[in-house]
Order: sequence, then C-alpha cells, then structure tokens
Amino acid sequence: MRRRFFVDQVRNGRAEISGDDARHLTRVLRVEAGQRYEISDNRNVYLAEIETARKEHVSFRTLEKLATPAPTVRLVLCAALIKFDHFEWMIEKATELGVSEIVPVETIRSERGLERAAHKRIERWRRIALEASQQSRRAFLPEVSAPVSLDAVLCREATHRFVFDENPSAQLLNAALPAVRSPEDTVVILIGPEGGWTGEERLQFSGASCTPVSLGPLVLRAETAALAALAIVNSAWLLH
Repeated sequence: MRRRFFVDQVRNGRAEISGDDARHLTRVLRVEAGQRYEISDNRNVYLAEIETARKEHVSFRTLEKLATPAPTVRLVLCAALIKFDHFEWMIEKATELGVSEIVPVETIRSERGLERAAHKRIERWRRIALEASQQSRRAFLPEVSAPVSLDAVLCREATHRFVFDENPSAQLLNAALPAVRSPEDTVVILIGPEGGWTGEERLQFSGASCTPVSLGPLVLRAETAALAALAIVNSAWLLH
C-alpha cells in the first residue's frame, strides 16, 4: 500500500513539499525521483510521481485523481483540556479513528492555566494530526480548533450531542444511538475533565438538547473515553 502525504496545493498538476517535511522524505524514507506515492491537498487525492528529490525540496507530478471514500458522519470531539501529554495522545488516536474536528474545551474542573498554555500549542497539535493523518491514509485532515468555552460548544449546530458522564442516570451509549442515521449528520461528542462535570455544567447540558450517556460502570480516563466513544459512534454510522 502506497504512502500518502499532504501538500499545501496542487497547481497545474504539480505539487511540492519543502523544509523539514522534505528532509524527512529524503533522509528517512529515502524517496527518489520516479517513485510513486499518493498526495492530498485536503480536497482531492492523487496518484503522483516524484520529479525531484533534493535535501529540502521534493516535487511531484500528478498522474491521476483517485477516488475517496464517501463520508459516513461528521464527528466533532469536544474534549475538556487535560494534561498535554494525554491530550496530544488523544489527538493522534482520534485522528486515526476518523474524527472530523477536535475542539479543546475549558471546563470548570480543567486545571488552571491549561487554556492559556493551550493557545501556544495549536500548531503543534495540528502537526500531530497531520502526521497521524498520513500514517492512517486519511484523505482529509481533521480541524484542530483553538480552545473555547463550554458555552461556545453548546451553541454549535449538531444533529446529535452526546455528553459522556459517569452519573449513574446516564444511559449506555449503544442504547442512545438514533435509529435513523445519515452521512450528513454531525455528531458532537463531549468528554469531561478528570474530575468530571459539575452540577452547573450538567444543567447547561439539559438546556442544550444534550443526551447524557455512559460507557459502562468502569471509570475511564478522559482520553480512553474519547477514543471508545469515537469508535462506537463511527462504526454505528458506518454499518447503518
């Protein structure tokens, strides 16, 4: 299976990768002129041939446009800010699982200072998503948004909103999935911080048409809950 790379643009059948990304291709992957790979400009995917492979510059010539799989659902992961090593692992794995957008959320129980520091990490997080997209052969990159408040998340338009909660009254996710599902659906998955949601935040959910759901009786880390939720929801729409 061919490797897939993302490029900034395809223009007149040509594309290029430069800088550190090009050095990785030439020094680590040892790409050479004449070799064929797949490239995406985040709009289309192409079969392409390398024309030149220099130290800090790799150029491609497109050969044909390739078919891309039809989307099954738009998945938006709205995850409370947690320690950055855990959050970055979540970004990587959520990207591999097909998330469409990742939205860091500032919550009442998020650690103080994380939101301010997170703004400086956005480019790093987008880089993690890019590398995970290439590894998993995605056709399109997920969006990684700047941190927002919970109020802003609840104002977003969505077909379904599932808020994951350890509250015993929350029903299991599988039981809450809608019978009618469409590829045009937008499903928002809200994951709380390590300390869980507060009573005040739960009141906000009830007023915003959110469905409280659970993944079972075990207490999961935030990043574990996020990935389990994405896998279940994605497969539910895929198999529908």
